[in-house]
Amino acid sequence: MQYTPAEQPATPIGATGATSFLTKQRKLIIVGIVLLAAFGYFGFTAFQAATSFYLTVDELVAQGPAAGESVKVKGALVEGSFDRASTENTIATFQLHENGAQIDATYDGVLPDLFFNPHSEIVLEGTYEPGGVFMTDRVFVKCASKYQSLEGEAPYEYADPSAGAADPA
Repeated sequence: MQYTPAEQPATPIGATGATSFLTKQRKLIIVGIVLLAAFGYFGFTAFQAATSFYLTVDELVAQGPAAGESVKVKGALVEGSFDRASTENTIATFQLHENGAQIDATYDGVLPDLFFNPHSEIVLEGTYEPGGVFMTDRVFVKCASKYQSLEGEAPYEYADPSAGAADPA
């Protein structure tokens, strides 16, 4: 049976049998993949920024100065090497050592509280200049993995609460 265009039966929209390439399910899958990729990228970049790699003093000395390159170096304060010109001056000079090597360092600012503790690991961030001086921008003191008291200090002793307690009966 042949129809003329005016007599053509009306078909509801979408009932032609043709399917769209982007169905609701495919759109949801694509959005999920894009979100997963974005979270993966941001997680990776945040992890890279949060991890901090540093050299030990002996590694830095072996590597030598790099022109203007910012690095982190870890070591311990050489006893008696700290010098500050005056109490009003914030510029300090000191030496760090590790594995038999030592470097001179200069820092302008307030130092962390545990800087002078002999058990502290000090991390400096800055540039190692061609003259052999480490120009420090930031100073960090790492907490020791286990507590060590200073020599001559006795650990605090707690009183036994059951030793002198009176019997209420």
